[in-house]
Amino acid sequence: MDGFVRVPVREQDAKERATNFKEVCLGYNKEEAEKEATRCLNCKNPKCVQGCPVSIDIPAFIQQVKEGDVEGAYQTISKSSALPAVCGRVCPQESQCEGQCVRGIKGDAVSIGKLERYVADTAREMGVVPEGAKEKKNKKVAIIGSGPSGLTCAGDLAKMGYDVTIFEALHEAGGVLVYGIPEFRLPKDAVVKKEIENVKKLGVKLETDVVIGKSVTVDDLMEKEGFEAVFIGSGAGLPRFMNIPGEQAMGVFSANEFLTRSNLMKAFDENSRTPIMRPKKCVVVGGGNVAMDAARTALRLGAEVHVVYRRGEEELPARKEEVGHAKEEGIIFDLLTNPVEIHEDENGWVKSITCIRMELGEPDESGRRSPVEVPGSEFEIECDAVIMSLGTSPNPLISSTTQGLEINRRKCIVAEEATGQTSKKGVFAGGDAVTGAATVILAMGAGKAAAKGIDEYLSNK
Repeated sequence: MDGFVRVPVREQDAKERATNFKEVCLGYNKEEAEKEATRCLNCKNPKCVQGCPVSIDIPAFIQQVKEGDVEGAYQTISKSSALPAVCGRVCPQESQCEGQCVRGIKGDAVSIGKLERYVADTAREMGVVPEGAKEKKNKKVAIIGSGPSGLTCAGDLAKMGYDVTIFEALHEAGGVLVYGIPEFRLPKDAVVKKEIENVKKLGVKLETDVVIGKSVTVDDLMEKEGFEAVFIGSGAGLPRFMNIPGEQAMGVFSANEFLTRSNLMKAFDENSRTPIMRPKKCVVVGGGNVAMDAARTALRLGAEVHVVYRRGEEELPARKEEVGHAKEEGIIFDLLTNPVEIHEDENGWVKSITCIRMELGEPDESGRRSPVEVPGSEFEIECDAVIMSLGTSPNPLISSTTQGLEINRRKCIVAEEATGQTSKKGVFAGGDAVTGAATVILAMGAGKAAAKGIDEYLSNK
């Protein structure tokens, strides 16, 4: 029966990790990875590849792991992915590659994500770097944003030989990888910075502290700076709120602000000069990965944490692994529950939140059952902080300063899915700036598609 059960991955003990910001998952060692790799059936029609947004040749790299050829496995992955150590940690594999794995029909799917992480981490320790372009093209491409879509687009274009420059608004590159995802899920120095260095080794130039739309416009890049194409991968960092009474009270945060303070500005470190509230009892509103990240961060800062979500456990959009980790660490889930009012004390600080019980009614447009309030079921949770994690939308700065760039009613840039082409000639876009907040791997897939679209555009220009 061994072939039906995946090799378990080592993790920090739940009680211990709930008090620190060290990485939770410890990954596979060589013996464990090679043993797990033997479970792959090397299917002739690999559905796992179809489930991967960047189409990694999964059977090929797993075969190389099986044979002990880590460098070969890394180069196989790198043909499709610029960020394997990131994807191996944060991708929702259960709904993508692993969700399509034939092994999963009668047992556990092959642990593709953990194998990808093993390859990337081991290759990094060995000093292996991705292969660059054999020939250079005398054409400049600008990338706006150094998040997953921007890094992927830049890496692919550099491999094709283009002269690529990334412009990043913040002081540090990485986008959501550095400001959004906590250290305990994605180490910044050991993983993110090293992945970005690998992209730079392909010849990609990186300029930080450049706010496109203020420091310089898209039109300036093309008309004055000599860039023949521009890719907008600026993400979606504008938080949403519920617009309920009391939401302006002190102690109400967006998950974006809370996580950015902790992750990018290192406020979780007691020696950091960045201020952050360390609540005693915190309510996190939302059920996605960002909500789990905010809840688990607040827990590590010393709070008792309640996650309030208006649907049930089956409808939680967060990865099952993240929900499982949160429960193990002691986070309380108040499901089928929705906030209706936040109460403040005499000094204007949050003191409690009133919620109402919900029940699931008929499915909505997406097929998910719509939550309906249960009359008279209101109850109160005492708390000194509320973190709203209700999704984000793109900042309108770039679209409002770029003539001829079409946006939709959600303020997202309109772009062709297959190529990333926008309504403005030579300007491409992808990731959260186009779709609204989504996953790292979907943003990478969009960056990859746009790189191909830009290459076709410039080749025919």
